[in-house]
Amino acid sequence: MAQKISSIAKTANLASSAVKSSAARAMRINHPVRPASSAAAPTTMTVRDALNSAMAEELDRDDGVFLMGEEVAQYNGAYKISRGLLDKFGPRRIVDTPITEMGFTGLCVGAALAGLKPICEFMTMNFAMQSIDHVINSAAKTYYMSGGKQPCNITFRGPNGAAAGVAAQHSQDFSSWYGQIPGMKVISPFSSEDYRGLFKAAVRDPNPVVFLENELLYGDSFEVSEECLSPDFVLPIGKAKIELEGTDVSLISHSRNLIFCLEAAQIVKEKYGVSVEVLNLRSIRPLDVDAIVATTKKTNNVITVEAGFPAFGVGSEICAQIMETDAFDYLDSPVERVTGCEVPTPYAKELEDFAFPDTPTVVRAIEKVLSLKE
Repeated sequence: MAQKISSIAKTANLASSAVKSSAARAMRINHPVRPASSAAAPTTMTVRDALNSAMAEELDRDDGVFLMGEEVAQYNGAYKISRGLLDKFGPRRIVDTPITEMGFTGLCVGAALAGLKPICEFMTMNFAMQSIDHVINSAAKTYYMSGGKQPCNITFRGPNGAAAGVAAQHSQDFSSWYGQIPGMKVISPFSSEDYRGLFKAAVRDPNPVVFLENELLYGDSFEVSEECLSPDFVLPIGKAKIELEGTDVSLISHSRNLIFCLEAAQIVKEKYGVSVEVLNLRSIRPLDVDAIVATTKKTNNVITVEAGFPAFGVGSEICAQIMETDAFDYLDSPVERVTGCEVPTPYAKELEDFAFPDTPTVVRAIEKVLSLKE
């Protein structure tokens, strides 16, 4: 163990010198994100491949970028996100660590303060609680406390929220936790395009960024454009995307919950003729308030959908933003929140299924808001 820690410290020192001198349960279905631009079959990419390719391109682009975490190198990553990177970039850039989140997070933050651009992988964001002091007090606050003299370019990434059968201590959604911290940017992507463009933006951003992934999305495929496949493809942090245009009610969501929103939109369209708009937040902080206001004014009915706990959640913040802007005057009904249950995530599958939103839950919320059932 001591030898391994010494090796990690040596790697960080080598990288610092270089700068100074220069399973998951995958739903394996295709989710169309945009229409094909030609008659040819559309190109698809899994979220896993989107992340892997984006990381490889950023490592190739900037010698100051390196990846550190548990099993990221020889094992190719717990979810195979970093497969092939050790062979291509070597142990100086792809660094395996002992099981010590506090230790390797501190190394990454220190490297970022020295001018490097570390990617700090947590096997799950739940384990980031072991190193929360480094994430919040060291990474997020240093730029402000130094009077703008000391940036901290670091990307914290890993699976967020519930997976399947991993129980209460491995199933928390930290979107609202990190979203509350000034100095931190928080990203919650949905499609392969989101993952590629926003991950590259996170690595290049001079601020600390928390990149919240979803384990159940890793194996899902999405259509991608030719533009998305370019090494220069970057999406702006803080800009939401309309996944589906509509006029009667707005579903505002992020991450895997958008699958349920899109499926519910199709169901109520066929059953009731209801036109649903689906807004993909993409970014939790900064929150795209302009997009939220615009969709509220357009449809006059809003439902937020998330898998986090109901109290103090992302949906709660969206409600507050609508209340505090002129969008409130456009509402025809109260904003409805669809969330996870107010209970630690159960281990038993039958109970776990009840604890989180699904497509029927979203359909019922639409029926309630629009008074579609007597």
